[in-house]
Amino acid sequence: MSVDDRFEELAETIGGFYRSWLIFVGVRLGLFARLNDAGKDGLSVEELAGATGCATVPVEAWVRAAFASRLVDLHDGRAVLGPGLAEVLLDDTRPEYLGGQFVMTVVASLDYEGLLDFFRTGRPIPERPARFHRAYEALTAQDIAVFFQEGLAAMPTLTQRLADGGRVLDVACGGGRWLVAVARRFPNTRLVGVEFEPDSVERARRLVAESELAGRVRIDAHEIPTMAFDQPFDLVYFQDVLHELPEPVGSLRAAWQAVAPGGRLVVLDWCLPADPDEARTLHGELLWGTNLDELYQGTRLLAADEFAALFERADLPAATAVELPSGASIFYAERPADSAPAGGTDLSR
Repeated sequence: MSVDDRFEELAETIGGFYRSWLIFVGVRLGLFARLNDAGKDGLSVEELAGATGCATVPVEAWVRAAFASRLVDLHDGRAVLGPGLAEVLLDDTRPEYLGGQFVMTVVASLDYEGLLDFFRTGRPIPERPARFHRAYEALTAQDIAVFFQEGLAAMPTLTQRLADGGRVLDVACGGGRWLVAVARRFPNTRLVGVEFEPDSVERARRLVAESELAGRVRIDAHEIPTMAFDQPFDLVYFQDVLHELPEPVGSLRAAWQAVAPGGRLVVLDWCLPADPDEARTLHGELLWGTNLDELYQGTRLLAADEFAALFERADLPAATAVELPSGASIFYAERPADSAPAGGTDLSR
């Protein structure tokens, strides 16, 4: 690659930094949503500022910058949402949804004040602030869409079991969005979420109450490796979290004990590319960039063979691995129908 080509490539990266912040502001303040509502007629700067409760001067600067970044079009001075952006930045029911990714990436970067010190010492930051966990909820919207549209398609027998009214356990459930989505999609299910992070527990319980699902969805505040239940579950689920848990092997063992005969333990996660050539793709670049953030907080992403090794170390059946069209992966183990879980202490009291 020539010097000129390299200059253009890296200059585009600087532009991408500003574009990320434009998207973050546009998603968080509803600028994109209001433009989408306006359709092809668009909005003037004053109308957009008024519709979002923002000041005119920064909104005008945002519109000009968004136009330069090809996020909005301008027709006779009126801003119109660029083509395809509603699907990618606003529709969180699609696997292609990236709005939450931008929110999460920008908010995560607010903690990077100590990044240089981390490189010098190797010591990760002690704890992420509550804003990080709240931003992570925006990220999970894509995972939920991937689960419904790609994951369930790869597991049709599980879909039927949930439709019939299965019991579901979400391990490290965060703010509870997946639980609420499953409860709405499968109205005969009963669900439990286990979470150890206090702010997430509070948000999950609030979301369940606001969704009027408290009769079917319960949130337990508990450490994952010591969780146990008297009644087993048809689905025990880890969504983009197993690699972050302090004790992944112990967490898998505890989760497997909760799986009912004929039930399934499912892990949905994003794997680091094992092939160096695969790393030099956009997907690989995003994952290795994410892994740097993970290391900074004391966790790390895993490759597919590492997930398989966790199943083996936890004495689970060999994991069945499925690569999904979005780039995510599913790993699952199914308990034979003629066996029984070990059971344990009831957390429902």
